[in-house]
Amino acid sequence: MKSIIIASTSTLHGGSYLDYLLPELQVHFKNCESILFIPFARPGGISHEQYTNTVSQAFGKININVKGIHEFEDATAAINNAQGIFTGGGNTFLLVTQLYKNNIMSTLAEAVKNGTPYLGTSAGSNICGLSMQTTNDMPIIYPPSFQTLGLIPFNLNPHYLDPDSQSKHMGETRETRIKEFHAFNTLPVLGLREGSWLDVKGDQIVLKGNLSARLFRQNQEPEELEPQTDLSYVQ
Repeated sequence: MKSIIIASTSTLHGGSYLDYLLPELQVHFKNCESILFIPFARPGGISHEQYTNTVSQAFGKININVKGIHEFEDATAAINNAQGIFTGGGNTFLLVTQLYKNNIMSTLAEAVKNGTPYLGTSAGSNICGLSMQTTNDMPIIYPPSFQTLGLIPFNLNPHYLDPDSQSKHMGETRETRIKEFHAFNTLPVLGLREGSWLDVKGDQIVLKGNLSARLFRQNQEPEELEPQTDLSYVQ
């Protein structure tokens, strides 16, 4: 049975890395002595080793060891043998490119669908949808496909921001960008605000956290979904 946490962000304002999620993660990864971390989304400025060390420090607070996928000679075997998996944030174009380059996109999808507990934050959450086309990230590299893990039957927009009525900025809002996506695509899109996450158990998808999420459908008005809403009907 799928067991997934899909979080908008890894860090809330004023908090430390993953702190707000640690109580959930302690339950989510309760049967794991160690987890596999996929650091491929980080585009320079920080190495895979440094990124993995940050994750290791956070998970050390709940007594779980972390090893980066870059430390293994065989990435496919690392995924298949993992007790749990976490994919962190960064740039979704880079992450998807690296997953395809290492021939592990389908391997990762199958492992999670077969029950390996998974955590995604930001870019690691973007890839849980059917495609990465609703990411906020710049296309710094060209992936071979926009198709992603397909763990849930809709797309995501992590870090979703509401329009600021006091702002003088005249550029497009997140809502405008998602409506542009719907000019050519029919997939529903869920805007996940900071501090919100999806708790996926099998086919059930429940919104968690303290904030509502915003559901966008083609040719329909956006819908506000309150915490504890079951999104299993969305497809």
